[in-house]
Amino acid sequence: MEHPLTIFKYCPVCGSEHFLVNNFKSRKCSDCGFTYYANPCSATAAFIVNDRQEMLVVRRAKEPAKGTLDLPGGFVDMGETVEEGMRREIKEETGLDVHDIQYLFSSPNVYVYSGMGIHTLDMDFLVPVHGDPEAIKAVVRAADDAAEALWIPISQVNPDDFGLTSIRNAVIRFLRDQR
Repeated sequence: MEHPLTIFKYCPVCGSEHFLVNNFKSRKCSDCGFTYYANPCSATAAFIVNDRQEMLVVRRAKEPAKGTLDLPGGFVDMGETVEEGMRREIKEETGLDVHDIQYLFSSPNVYVYSGMGIHTLDMDFLVPVHGDPEAIKAVVRAADDAAEALWIPISQVNPDDFGLTSIRNAVIRFLRDQR
């Protein structure tokens, strides 16, 4: 997996070949002076929990880790707050409209995409959904990059079923904190 700065060879402003490593997170053009910083992208993951202490998980429809379990979430779009991005991702992947989201923790991550390591800052949220669990389950429909949506009792969640290392680590941390 390559770091983005090893792939970028030309200045995106002037096209110069003199786009040189400035430090571990930037390249600088010695012709026009432009400096590009490879800062982390914001990403989210949701621990959606109902009143029966079941957690909503999705099965990944796409690589990386296609077919493994995942948490609803994804990248925050430009112009969105983290909370807006979290709500949008939940709606896109599960059909749920949620309002109550509670920040839990964050962790640095490297998300491999097209052979490149995209550095992210993953922000994990608790999303309690209250009301009749059967009515809530009737609303849930896997969509977007989720192939399937499943409600699993928290006591039966197995971190090894989650294919992305960052999500697996978040699940381990979440389960540890539930005890």
